[in-house]
Amino acid sequence: MAQADTLTLQHTIWELDQTYVMPTYRRMPTLFVRGSGARLYDEQGNAYLDFLAGIAVCALGHCHPRMVRRLQQQAETLIHVSGLLLTEPVARLAQKLCTISGMERAFFCNSGAEACETAIKIIRKHANAVKQTPDYEILVLEGSFHGRTMGAVSATAQPKYQEPFKPLLPGFRVVPRNDIEALESAFSERTAGILLEPIQGESGIHPLSEEYLRTARALCDRYNALMAVDEVQSGIGRTGKWFAYQHTDVLPDLVAVAKGLGGGIPIGACLARGHAATLLQPGEHGSTFGGNPLATATALEVLQTIEDEDLLTHAARIGDSLRTQLAHLQSDGAPIAEIRGKGLMLGVQLTQPIARTVAQKAFEKRLIINAVGDWVLRLVPPLIITEADVQESVQILHSVFKEVSV
Repeated sequence: MAQADTLTLQHTIWELDQTYVMPTYRRMPTLFVRGSGARLYDEQGNAYLDFLAGIAVCALGHCHPRMVRRLQQQAETLIHVSGLLLTEPVARLAQKLCTISGMERAFFCNSGAEACETAIKIIRKHANAVKQTPDYEILVLEGSFHGRTMGAVSATAQPKYQEPFKPLLPGFRVVPRNDIEALESAFSERTAGILLEPIQGESGIHPLSEEYLRTARALCDRYNALMAVDEVQSGIGRTGKWFAYQHTDVLPDLVAVAKGLGGGIPIGACLARGHAATLLQPGEHGSTFGGNPLATATALEVLQTIEDEDLLTHAARIGDSLRTQLAHLQSDGAPIAEIRGKGLMLGVQLTQPIARTVAQKAFEKRLIINAVGDWVLRLVPPLIITEADVQESVQILHSVFKEVSV
């Protein structure tokens, strides 16, 4: 296609987008037409190194051959039947997820928000069944993010996500992250459960300490409360373990998972063990599309590919390399205050409020990263990136920092 034709197409699609799509994202006007591995390609054939991966979704990169083949095979066989009918992929995927997580049962849905909603409903039913009082609380953490449905927004302790949609769902109490004394003070007989992210993503990549997670587990045991972890962003190998809580000896009661699970195909799951695994009964919860054969078969292939290609080990190793090279930039005078996270879920705290400018300049140099507010860059590349990709990304960031820092 001639350059003039591609520019005309880009302009046409941009106009359609701006006219007919709700403006819920500040979208870049560049038109992307295909992806392969860790790269996206625009309509003119320019390659962009993707260190956002669909916001921590494309665990295997773009259009991984095994994932594409399995998706095609399943689409030719059976796509959707509803949860009322038995299919093999959903049962196999549930078994696999329980095996790698230490959980006992799975509920399938379509997104991380739905997975967190499921966890919230299970905690609420637990409270009604065990606490036997409507006057209960679910503890959530300052700076949390659990999705954009009303229940998930109500559990998201960030005013910018909550203010436009008040009144919120009652029954949540906010506690500071990594403040053990405050956590101990917040727990009581009214506490039905706690919902937390082992590594907070949308507030700037803030890991919870092992001591904090252990304390939360112990307090849940003491007060007969459920511990739910939101692994939507940190799960499926991103930190070098299947789940971020597995960097500790803590075992939660509920695990919300999505994003990387489908490798780009919409799917979410709420995993549970013990009492929490059998609380929901027929008719009390459901999802029309949740657990469809197309999504579950693809997700199972994603998990198997991560195992076969040893991507847990790779994510830990290549994540250490990325962190080390970012630290070298910091030592050389780049405006970096701190590097947080684990594996390939890293947050770069800047010394100046220039994160959005850095992300824009990096995009212009064909590196896709994400600014979380004005101060933090989020790096969540595919698990399959190479050492050469790391070096290229750091070189681009080095160039950008020299341009924009003051």
